[in-house]
Parts: sequence; C-alpha cells; structure tokens
Amino acid sequence: MFDIRWIRDNAEAFDRALVNRGKAPLSATLLEIDDRRRAQMTRLQEMQARQNAASKDIGKAKATKDEARAQALMAEVASLKADIQAGEAADRTIQAELEAALAEIPNVPQADVPVGSDEHGNVEVRRVGTPRSFDFAPKQHFEIGEALGLMDFETAGKVSGARFVFLKGKLARLERALGQFMLDLHTDVHGYTEIDPPFLVKTESAYGTGNLPKFAEDLFRTTEGFWLVPTAEIPLTNIVREEILDETALPFRFTAWTPCFRSEAGSAGRDTRGMIRQHQFLKVELVSITTPENSAAEHERMTAAAEEVLKRLELPFRTMALCTGDMGFASQKTYDLEVWLPGQNAYREISSCSNCGDFQARRMNARYRPQEGKGTRFVHTLNGSGVAVGRALVAVLENYQNADGSVTVPSVLRPYMGGLEVIG
Repeated sequence: MFDIRWIRDNAEAFDRALVNRGKAPLSATLLEIDDRRRAQMTRLQEMQARQNAASKDIGKAKATKDEARAQALMAEVASLKADIQAGEAADRTIQAELEAALAEIPNVPQADVPVGSDEHGNVEVRRVGTPRSFDFAPKQHFEIGEALGLMDFETAGKVSGARFVFLKGKLARLERALGQFMLDLHTDVHGYTEIDPPFLVKTESAYGTGNLPKFAEDLFRTTEGFWLVPTAEIPLTNIVREEILDETALPFRFTAWTPCFRSEAGSAGRDTRGMIRQHQFLKVELVSITTPENSAAEHERMTAAAEEVLKRLELPFRTMALCTGDMGFASQKTYDLEVWLPGQNAYREISSCSNCGDFQARRMNARYRPQEGKGTRFVHTLNGSGVAVGRALVAVLENYQNADGSVTVPSVLRPYMGGLEVIG
C-alpha cells in the first residue's frame, strides 16, 4: 500500500517503477482521484465553517428578537446539515475508490533490482554445490516414490482430486524429518522463535500481507468467510498488525511449519505430475519484523538461513536475484533459491526470500516507536521459505536416488529417521 502523498511528490519515479514491473503508469489516474478527494474535503470544510457561523448568528438574531433572520438562518443550517451529510457520503465513496486503486498496485522495486519482464531477466548471484554425476539415467521423484510403493497419487485423486498425494511409511517419515530438521536449524542456530499459528485467517489478515484483494482466486475460502493460508507468512506477519512496537524489541524473527493451501489458478497444464505444484503442501516459513535501517541486512541474513538448509542437506542450488517483472506483488526485492533436480535436469524454485519494506506494514498499520525522535514509523517486514518441505523431499529423492531404486537418507536427517540410512 502506498501513501498518496509520496506518489504526488515522486510521480515520475513511481511511474517508472511500475513500467519496470510491466505495469502501466498510474500516477495521473491516482492523483486525479486524490484531487477529487481534496476538493470534496475543501467543500466539506467550507460548509462546516458556514454551518458553525450560521449557528452562532442564530443566537445573535434571537438576542435582538430578529425572528425572521433567526428562522432564515435555521433553515440555512438545516440545509447545510443535509448537504454536509451528502458530502461526507461522497467523501467516503471517493476515499474507498482511492484505497481500492492503491490496494491493487504492486510494491516499488529497490534500486538494485535487475530490470526485466519475466524469469529470463533474473540474475544468478551464486551457485553452491556440483550436481552429481549418475552412472544411470536418473528418475523423477514420482517415478521413484511410486516404484517404492510409498507415493500414491491415484488414491489421493480418488479421495481429493488432482494435485494431491498420499505419502506412506518411510516417505511420510522423511517429509516429517525434513520439517523437524528445518525448524531445529532455524530456532537453535538462526535464532527464530517457533510459532504454531492458525491455518485459517480473516480477510483483513490476508489483505495486510497483500494476498487480497488481488489474488483471491489463488486462495481457498471457507463458507464461514475464513481463508486457508497459502503460506504461514500471513499469520506470522499479522502478529504485529495494528501494533506499536518499541524499537528495542526489534527485530522479531518467527518461523512456522504449516500446511499451505493454494488453488493454483492459472497453472493448468504446469507440473501436473508429481509433487512440484499441489493444492496442499508443507512449508517452513521465516518472517522478520525490523526497522528500515536494518531490513537490507536482515534480507541477506534470512536468505543465508534458507541456503543453510540446502547446504546441510548437501543439495546443489543457485541463488537468483529476481528481476522487476518476476517479483511477487508485495516484494521490493526477492532472492529465489533454486535446487537442482537431476530427474528434470533443471534447477527449480524451493525458496523465495523477500524484503517488503513498509508495503505490508502500511496495510496492517504496524509501527514502532524509535528510541530517538518523536512519533512512530512503519516497520519493515520480510518473509521467506526456509524451505518448502515438499520440494525438499522431491530434491532429496532425485539427488539421493540409487540405481536399484532405493534412496539414501541424507546424513543430517538420519537422527530424525531412527538411524535409517537407506529407504528401499
């Protein structure tokens, strides 16, 4: 969410940022709405001032027993009262129009974000690990899981439909081991506080993070009006909604392991086989709440925490700086971690770490009180996958597969697997 005053003062930069994100310039449209709002407020103030003056004059007219003037003034006040009520309704309508327009606008990219129209404009920041050389043709994860009899898409389709899976036995435990390993790493090593949040949120919570109203079709909604979380980012970030925090308490760092629910609207025909793109999946989320001065460093720190998961799992990956046309709606800068999948012979996204600046904070009215100076300032919010558990399972299966169809358990996960070394 943007401050219309900032847009008025920085119209050219605002339009240039939108163009870089593949959007049309909007400052003229927004400022026209704001001009109407300002003019309406001026008319209201003038009518209210006249109403106050006329009310005083009524008393004076009555004091001088000028009944005719008193009656005329009372009629004017009554007319002004009706006009003011209509004017206030018009003001609310214009304000709602402006807020609705602002709510649809994506965040402005930081100056160092590469300019591009789609994923082809993303820039590789670093590459870690060397893809394994196989002496056999590596299989994709669903071929491995189905051959083991531990990954069942057919039964899941019968029960729930497409884009669901039943994991069984050791694969179910392996997925649980991955989530537990990530939580332990982020809490014990990286200093995040574990949260077990609600999986259903209110509309204002989804609005606060920028998921609503623009992406309603991507979410699942209950008949009671709750929204199933597409990511734990929503409940974790909204912990500070409508709060005024002390600067000395920052940063807040939260992590949660939750199911995530997505309709995958617009993904017809993409990744229809396997676990890459599902309606329900598990993810360990990272959220930070900090000051504007520290958010850039916090972004690097968060990304490093997500990278450490892949390093300890010994999975090859690369870190990509997303270009302006490929970033998420609320982000002003994003790093994607892409893990190597030998079955696909490609790098695929497994984590996205974003600095949202004060974009979400403005929507949530989340502020802090600086140690020096007066007043309050908006916090900066950051979020990242630390990492997607289902895709980590996919990566482990494909990178640790053996010629006989078995899968070696990564050494870091064996304590969570009761010492098991191979799933066969």
